[in-house]
Formats: sequence, C-alpha cells, structure tokens
Amino acid sequence: MKRQRYCFLIKVRQQRHKHTHTERVWKLIIATFSLQKGWLLWAGIGLAGAIAAIAVTEAAASLFRGESPEREDQFHHKDALVSLLPLIGSSSVMYFTSIACLLGITGVLAPILEETVFRGFIMVSMIKWVPTPVAIGISAAVFALAHLTPGEFPQLLCSGLSYAQTRNVLTPVTIHALWNSGVILLLTFLQLQGYDIKELLQTT
Repeated sequence: MKRQRYCFLIKVRQQRHKHTHTERVWKLIIATFSLQKGWLLWAGIGLAGAIAAIAVTEAAASLFRGESPEREDQFHHKDALVSLLPLIGSSSVMYFTSIACLLGITGVLAPILEETVFRGFIMVSMIKWVPTPVAIGISAAVFALAHLTPGEFPQLLCSGLSYAQTRNVLTPVTIHALWNSGVILLLTFLQLQGYDIKELLQTT
C-alpha cells in the first residue's frame, strides 16, 4: 500500500513538473513576441522600419534632385558586394560550403560582434550620460561612419530604436543578421538565374 502511494506521489510530481515546464516555455514564447519587451517582435518591426527608411530616403532623393545621387558610401557598399561575388553562385564542389561560410560570417558572426560593440557597449554607455534618443542617434552615426556608409544612418536609427525598446541585444543582432543574410541569398539566387550581378549593382 505504501509503495503504491509512493509511486502515485512520484507520478503527481512528474506531472506537475511537466506542466510547470510547459508553462515556462509558453511564457517565454509570449514574452518573445510581447509588444512591450518582445525582442523578436521588435526585430521584425525594426527590419520593416529599416526597409521603409531606405525607400523613403531614396524617394526623397529622387524627388528633390531629380534622380538618386551616387554617393561615396553607395560606391563603397557596392564595392563590398562585388568583392563577395567570387564566393556566390560558384558551380564548384565547394559551392554549398562557401555559401554556408559566407552566411556564417556575414549573417551570424558580424551581427553579433558589431551589435555587441555599437549597441551593447557604446549605446548603453552613452545612455548613462545623455538622453536615450541622443544615444540612439550618436551610436547609429558612429556605426555608419565606421562602415564608411553614412547614407545607411536612417536604417541604423531604426535598429537602435528597436534596441532601446527591448534593451535586448538580440533585437539588433536579429535585424542585422536577417538583412545581411537576405542580401547574400538574393545575390546568390539572381546569379544562379544567370543575371550579371556586377552589372546590376553598377547600374543601380
């Protein structure tokens, strides 16, 4: 009788532990997509904002100047993409390995390192001394200048705003990773379809 009761108690504890673990998982998922602090939700919002900022910036440039001007930072950005072309769309045996390595570096390592420095360190340090909006603007400007692409300031500003909302570095890391990976995958797809990527970059 005692043994049966002991086994019953063990099963009850296991069921409670299982329900508790399930509840924790659901709470974590809900918190991830929370409008207040959900880092993944705000990563999506920041990415959409960055894309919108690029569209608005280009549209404004075309409207006020008649055409989109070729800025020095655009040349630098295109040169960086052109330098990646030998690793994209290759028909060699190492094709998938090269793409995986490229995605690993530009889509994982670079976002983690850069966002940790510019958001997790520089921006957080500045918030202690200046208002948050000022810290967001300065960190975005430093980020853009460090990459020699000041024209990317608007989208970097969106990423900083998303980070300020969550205070979780996973937010800007996710935005950065999705952006870089998306560019690499798009270039890969276009080149595999037979497009001359170098010519497309030079004409845009």
